Amino acid sequence: MVLGREQGEWLSRGGVTEIITFTWRMEQAHHKDQSALKVMEGVDQPSQVNEQAVRQIRKAGKRTLSKDEFFEGIRSGNRAVLGQAITLVESTLIADQALAQDLVASCLPFAGEALRLGITGVPGVGKSTFIEVFGKYLTALGHKVAVLAIDPSSQRSKGSILGDKTRMEALAVDPNAFIRPSPSAGSLGGVARKTQETLILCEAAGFDVVIVETVGVGQSETAVHGMVDFFLLLMLPGAGDELQGIKRGIMEMADALLINKADGDQMDLASRAQAQYKHALHLFPPAESGWPPVVETCSAQTGAGIPAVWEMLGDYLSHVRNSGYFLEKRLAQKKERMLSALEDNLKQQLFQHPAISILLPELEKQLAENRISPYVAAQQLLDAYHATKTH
Repeated sequence: MVLGREQGEWLSRGGVTEIITFTWRMEQAHHKDQSALKVMEGVDQPSQVNEQAVRQIRKAGKRTLSKDEFFEGIRSGNRAVLGQAITLVESTLIADQALAQDLVASCLPFAGEALRLGITGVPGVGKSTFIEVFGKYLTALGHKVAVLAIDPSSQRSKGSILGDKTRMEALAVDPNAFIRPSPSAGSLGGVARKTQETLILCEAAGFDVVIVETVGVGQSETAVHGMVDFFLLLMLPGAGDELQGIKRGIMEMADALLINKADGDQMDLASRAQAQYKHALHLFPPAESGWPPVVETCSAQTGAGIPAVWEMLGDYLSHVRNSGYFLEKRLAQKKERMLSALEDNLKQQLFQHPAISILLPELEKQLAENRISPYVAAQQLLDAYHATKTH
C-alpha cells in the first residue's frame, strides 16, 4: 500500500508514537478485563488514532516489494524504497538474501561513479558534526550525499545504539541527503557486513558522494579502508602522543589527516598538532597511490576549512585517476570482497552440515576436558566435512 500525503504528514507529526500508545492501551484494557480486581473507571476521551488506518499501515509494512519494484524505486531516487532495500540487504533470511543479491546485481551497472569517502576518528572527535556540516556544504553545491553511519550493535537487540538522525538533524531533513544507521552486528571492528552492497544501492539511487562513518573503536578502520576511495582521519588538537599513539597504524592508511575543533582557544594547539603530524608523516613509507598524505585543520563548529576539504578530495581524485591507481584500487577491493564472501559462504556451509552438527558438541567436550587441541579438533571437523562430500 502506498501512503497518501495526509497519512505521511500524520506519521511525520508523531503518528508512530500514537500507534504505539494505542497498542499499549489496548493491551492494558485487555489485562484489566481479565483481572478480578477490575474497578469502574471514568469515561475516557475518544481515541485519536484511526484504527482502520493503523491496520492498513501494518498490513502494508508486511508486504515485500518485488525486485522490479525495488529497482524502479531506487533508480527514481525514492529514499523510502532505498531504505527498505537496505533492510532487505541486511536481512539474514535466506529468501531475503536471494532477492537482495538479484537486486544488487541489477543495480551494479548503475553504480561505481560516486566518490566513496571513509571517515574515522576516536569517539568525541566530532565525526558526526563534521559529516553534517560537510554534507550540507556538498548538497548546497548540488551534490547528492549518502551517509552510512556504522553504529555499535546492542548485545541484546543487535540494533543500532547511537542512532544517526539524532546526531545529524539538519542533514537528515535535507532532500538531497540520505542517512542510514547500520548496526555493526558484531562483525570486525563494528563494520556492517553488508555495507558494500549498500554502497551499490546508494550509488544506483543517484548519490554521487557516499560517506562511510566508522564507530572509531580501533579495528573497523581496516575494513572501511578496503571499501572506499579516500580515507580521512579526524584528529583532536592537543590530545598528546600518549593518547593518539595507538592510531599510528591508522595514520599509515589515511590519505589525509584533518584536525577538527580548530577554533577559539584551540587554534594554537591545532596549528602545533598540524606541524607535528606533517613531520611524522614524512617518516612513513610512501603510499601505493603516490599521493602524499595531507594534514589540514578545520572547525565543524564554525565551518572554517570545510571548502578546503572538498578541494583536497578533488585534487586526490585527479591524481589517482591520471595515474590509473583509482581503477586498480577498485578492482583490488572487488577481489577482496569476493574472497571474503567465499570465506563466509564456506564457513556457513560447514556449520550447517549435519555431520559437523553431530561432531562439534563432542569435540567441544573434549576441548573442555583437555583431551584434544583446538588445531586437531579443527582438522577433524574439516576431515568429517570432506569425507561426506566425497561420498
